Amino acid sequence: MTAHLPLASAACGPRARPSTPWLAHCAPRALLAAGLSAALLAVSTLGSTAAQAQDKVLRIAMTAADIPRTLGQPDQGFEGNRFTGIPMYDALTAWDLSKADAPSVLMPGLATSWSVDAKDRTKWVFRLRSGVRFHDGSPFNADAVVWNVRKVLDKDAPHFDASQVGVTASRMPTLRSARKIDDLTVELTTSEPDSFLPLNLTNLFMASPAHWEAKLKAVPASVTDPAERAKQAWTGFAADASGTGPFRMTRFVPRERLELAAHKGYWDPKRVPKIDRVVLVPMPEANARTAALLSGQVDWIEAPAPDSIAQIRSRGFTVYSNAQPHVWPWQLSFVEGSPWLNRDVRHAANLCVDREGLSKLLGGMMSTPKGTVPPGHPWWGNPKFDIRYDVKAAQALMTKAGFSAAKPLRVKVQISASGSGQMQPLPMNEFVQQSLKQCFFDVQFDVIEWNTLFTNWRRGAKDPTANGAHAINVSFAAMDPFFAMVRFTSTKTFPPVSNNWGYFGNAEFDKLIEDARTSFDDKSRDAALARLHARIVEEAPFIWIAHDVGPRAMSPKVKNVVQPRSWFIDIATMTMD
Repeated sequence: MTAHLPLASAACGPRARPSTPWLAHCAPRALLAAGLSAALLAVSTLGSTAAQAQDKVLRIAMTAADIPRTLGQPDQGFEGNRFTGIPMYDALTAWDLSKADAPSVLMPGLATSWSVDAKDRTKWVFRLRSGVRFHDGSPFNADAVVWNVRKVLDKDAPHFDASQVGVTASRMPTLRSARKIDDLTVELTTSEPDSFLPLNLTNLFMASPAHWEAKLKAVPASVTDPAERAKQAWTGFAADASGTGPFRMTRFVPRERLELAAHKGYWDPKRVPKIDRVVLVPMPEANARTAALLSGQVDWIEAPAPDSIAQIRSRGFTVYSNAQPHVWPWQLSFVEGSPWLNRDVRHAANLCVDREGLSKLLGGMMSTPKGTVPPGHPWWGNPKFDIRYDVKAAQALMTKAGFSAAKPLRVKVQISASGSGQMQPLPMNEFVQQSLKQCFFDVQFDVIEWNTLFTNWRRGAKDPTANGAHAINVSFAAMDPFFAMVRFTSTKTFPPVSNNWGYFGNAEFDKLIEDARTSFDDKSRDAALARLHARIVEEAPFIWIAHDVGPRAMSPKVKNVVQPRSWFIDIATMTMD
């Protein structure tokens, strides 16, 4: 097994010239210590208050360093969708999170049905669920859908919010407009035929127009600029949000905690919460999360420290995990001068990662990738390049490319210290760094805060925020074609449109994507996606390092937990002793 750097070191004192490992391990801990202490104190205080009230309170420690945005379009990656999106809001379409033994599939949400116009496949009709109300009591209807589409797509709308555009439009780049047909019917228009639209719409959460208007009216009359008034209204909305989800916001303290209460008037009887309250706490350091769980300060932690899992289980806690449509990669740059322009070098890197050793480091909490999707998946496609651990083959490719132990290839990777889906980014990246060294790679890291990294991901390798990086480590979901493949390989998704950070793409890939996007029956679309996936693996715009299994640890008091094959999980159906 390749040697790797330790998870922690006693050498976290001052250094004249901090090394990459020191920056990765010590600097983030020093910066986060005060915030973590405050978060733990906040949870502890709330726990005692809740106990006095005898409420059933579920306390969750997230990997994020801050509370994901609460105004309807969360940030912090899909951890935001998991904890401030799905609990507080609904979208027109949703993921079925009710099964642990089958993939999550698309199901109706606030829309009961949808269809594409056979004559004009840029137009879709969505029929809406009747009788649904927002937390403030106002009705959900077609006007609300149009309003929510305009908030991120129509710059002339009085409620347009540029801060919500990046995390929304990049996930549904072909949606252009919405039109009311009647109170319970709406027409959505795309820029081109796009069979992926219903999947993409799981990311457009419905916020209450009436509640926003109330916040706008509360803005002081002395603020006369319409854009500033709208901005302040959204700030007020974020502090006192209103969606249609199974939980409603009751208290929000930025960087400290978010408190939610059960919405007993929720429209779906199967998801009316039995837990009275949920408390979300940002806690980006894995060992701090583990300590909080073991000491009883929280009931649930995301991504426990791998070397503590045995102890967690021995203390009676439950560790849940399941295969996920998830990729933990290095996404490579194809801009001029990038060291990854040579396909032999890209293949060599993919052949030089000791994934079995990495799995041991993580206590088995990962699966080994052969591509973005696994063999046997409908989109697999039998690529000609086999991702495996083969140091000799990798060294031969690097020698052919002109590199050696005496003349290594220097690469810089932008990474985070924590974050949604990032698993254990510091020890994992350092392990990969050491693994690649034997194949003549000299890897350096630029370690930045997770949400900053996530924002940089949309800005691209050419942007100054890339700081000269040749690759970026942002994990991603692969549960739908756009998220899994299209946004990384289309010339139409170059920054800032979506997440093609490395500017990979050409006419061949655009045609493969068009074939898939314009196929409206499952069989032909799967066949087109299989051709696309095979070519992606062969061209290797990523180093595929791991698939997450989503480990989370919970108190035995938390019952009816379903760990689906998804990035998401449904809190609404859980119970507590």
